Amino acid sequence: MADIEGPLNDVTAISGKNADMTAIFVSAVGVLGTVMGAALTAFIAARTERRRERSQDRVQLNDLRVEHQRWRRERRQAAYLSFLEGLGNADRDNQAFFRELRAGHAPVPLDETRIAAIRLKFKDAESAGLVVVLEGPEAVAEAAHNLVDQLSSLVQDVRKYAEAIAADSQPNGGDNVHEAGMRFVAERKAFLGLARDALDEVTKHILILPDTQLRDWASRRRSRDDSVR
Repeated sequence: MADIEGPLNDVTAISGKNADMTAIFVSAVGVLGTVMGAALTAFIAARTERRRERSQDRVQLNDLRVEHQRWRRERRQAAYLSFLEGLGNADRDNQAFFRELRAGHAPVPLDETRIAAIRLKFKDAESAGLVVVLEGPEAVAEAAHNLVDQLSSLVQDVRKYAEAIAADSQPNGGDNVHEAGMRFVAERKAFLGLARDALDEVTKHILILPDTQLRDWASRRRSRDDSVR
């Protein structure tokens, strides 16, 4: 009987050890599964967060581009309006002077003061035109240059008409002035059309940068924010 009990005890001990090993293995597998599950969850969460940040960066960048376009549009609009105002001031005084000359029936001395005042207003318009050239775009800058040239010709033709009357010569009835005035009106119309097109750019050129450029921009922005903190 004692001989039988010995092996039975050995079997029982082995079975107990196997049960312990199985429990440890099951426990280890459970822990490993938990760790892997947590890691996977963290990975998915991090990936989702990166996507969310990229989406936010894209929206913010788009907002910045819209704001920049609006700022450029406002600058251009102010430049165009200042230029047109300067042209109008010089043109009105020049026309008024020409009408007075045509209404006269006798030679009159050349009014150098009046001519100098018109010339000064023309120079103001010319300076405003340089701002338009700087603001662009190229088509509007070229139109502004042409418009200044036409106004300069118009002012010179009125001066020549005044000099002819002061010298008691026979002017041509102002035909040159009239032709120059028509060219000026045509150039102003062309400028207005191009200026309107340029001011509409804010709705046509809002672009999203490629993802690579977007990531670079977002990375620089986050680095700058971290340095501020």
